Amino acid sequence: MCYLYYKLVWMSELFGVSNSMNITILCVGKLKEEYFRAAAAEYIKRLSGYCTVSVIETADEKIPERASRSEEERIKQKETARLLEKIPRRDFVIVLDLSGKQADSPALSELLSRQAANGFSGFTFVIGGSLGLAPAMLERANFVLSASKMTFPHQLMRVILLEQIFRAFKIARGETYHK
Repeated sequence: MCYLYYKLVWMSELFGVSNSMNITILCVGKLKEEYFRAAAAEYIKRLSGYCTVSVIETADEKIPERASRSEEERIKQKETARLLEKIPRRDFVIVLDLSGKQADSPALSELLSRQAANGFSGFTFVIGGSLGLAPAMLERANFVLSASKMTFPHQLMRVILLEQIFRAFKIARGETYHK
């Protein structure tokens, strides 16, 4: 019990340093629906007490209705290239992809706190477009995360990700948060 208390105090101090952590959500496409924009804005507001959050949206490519595999790969490569240009060189990059490792909320909190302790103050989370990401993005990633075995629309995934980042900070500080 004592170990857990000290770990929570350490993580609380780590995350509690006056918004010293920068979180970037880098994604393909815009939030088109007002309810997604409102939900994302709410979590960004909640996160403002813990970190600085920025959202960078890159253009999504139009996907022909009957696109061939090679056309889809070309689209993924174009979208991925635009994303890669926006990643700060020193950030710890977490890419959301179905091939990634699944983690519960405490594990995400632990990952962020561990990497912050390793000297990272910038974290970039990457959400690809509807076709996913090209292999170059997975190679750039420091960690590949799968939110679920289920597939979510990338607009909804942005809201889910923001909520999970907020939850990670609450967990790290030992603060209560509904389950």
